Amino acid sequence: MKLNQKQTQALDRLEDRSTNEVVYGGAAGGGKSILGTYWLTKCSLKYPNSRWLMGRAKLKTLKETTLQSFYKVAQMQGIRAGTHYKVNSSNANSIEFFNGSIILLKDLFYYPSDPNFDELGSLEITGAFIDEVSQITEKAWNIVRSRIRHNVDKFGLAPKMLGTTNPAKNFVYPKFYKPFREGILPPDLAFIQAFVTDNPDIDRYYIENLRKLDQISRARLLDGNWEYDDDPSVMMKYEKIIDLFTNTHVKANGGKRHMTIDVARLGKNDTTIRIWDGLVCIYHKSIAKCRIDELATLVRKLQADYGVPNSQTIADEDGVGGGLVDTLRCKGFVNGSRPVEVHGKHYNYRNLRAQCYFKLADVVNNNEMYLPDEPIENRERITQELEQIKQKDIGKDGAITIIGKEQIKQVLGRSPDEADNLMMRMWFELKPAQTINLSRIANAIG
Repeated sequence: MKLNQKQTQALDRLEDRSTNEVVYGGAAGGGKSILGTYWLTKCSLKYPNSRWLMGRAKLKTLKETTLQSFYKVAQMQGIRAGTHYKVNSSNANSIEFFNGSIILLKDLFYYPSDPNFDELGSLEITGAFIDEVSQITEKAWNIVRSRIRHNVDKFGLAPKMLGTTNPAKNFVYPKFYKPFREGILPPDLAFIQAFVTDNPDIDRYYIENLRKLDQISRARLLDGNWEYDDDPSVMMKYEKIIDLFTNTHVKANGGKRHMTIDVARLGKNDTTIRIWDGLVCIYHKSIAKCRIDELATLVRKLQADYGVPNSQTIADEDGVGGGLVDTLRCKGFVNGSRPVEVHGKHYNYRNLRAQCYFKLADVVNNNEMYLPDEPIENRERITQELEQIKQKDIGKDGAITIIGKEQIKQVLGRSPDEADNLMMRMWFELKPAQTINLSRIANAIG
């Protein structure tokens, strides 16, 4: 089997004794899955009774894509099913080799019902390859890495993880790509930038199809551009979103405290609760399953503990959230309602949701909000969600608006619960700006 130059560079780092984590990525068509499956196949055959992990966000997608690359590699290497290996696609989901080695096929998607990836249990592996790491969380990556201990010393190996990806603004960007670009990547980490032109066997029609993509997709998948997010419709800059978690200059003011609640019910999306001191979040909780009566009890306790009255508590009133608003008698947030009046003026926003998201964009881009002590997986969720908040129909006449929640759900595969919670905090920023319309009072007096 003939590897291209970039694949060979990556393989060299995977086989040395000093590198522990390798990311190979960039444009589409750079031979990412072939590299990963070749490395696992080679290691499985070289080290009898070794255990390896082949992972992706969704097992179904792994079987439809990455596993097909394994079959291709096996065919090129003369490795035959039934003779050298067999695929167990029942409960085990594994590739079992004649010498006792095994490659476990794993689903690494973040499920709220298993936030700590307990499904991986006491798994012990010799190494791991995760395809399309842009689709998993950093916590998933770290937990898989912590499971690399099976016969590593026996074989004289260093713990190794390989991740492949197209350009993405998840944990790979600050941990691998940005330090690589700046020349400060730690020696135990490696980043190999691959382009479609590095693959001599790529079909020319594949490249032509990439050229026909929209501007952003073409920048990512054809040009391998990691700074692709110059989309004019993006409302919050990536660097400013990341700053949310380090804006230590934003201080709690010891004044009014507020509570924001984005309500879900019985496992459909998440219920998120935040308590604020100024624009500093001092409490956060995400709940996967919760009945309205249970949620009301929890909120009342939090109100008492943190000194937050109903007048400074707001909950999403759309859908089941209306039940919580009725029970608590707190403020209700209706996404499609009329924008609030600010300084006696009505602005041309399509609805309250659009108005509050534009206000949030100002706050984020001006580094005026601070979310301290956010878990790694939550930082990623917030970042992913806020990046998807985009203005709709730029340059067209009519009300100012943003893309709909359903469109965001299609991109993320989930509801933007965390982003919506931050957005609702802006209601309290807009409301104090309302002023008494003196001319209206004068007309009423006559």
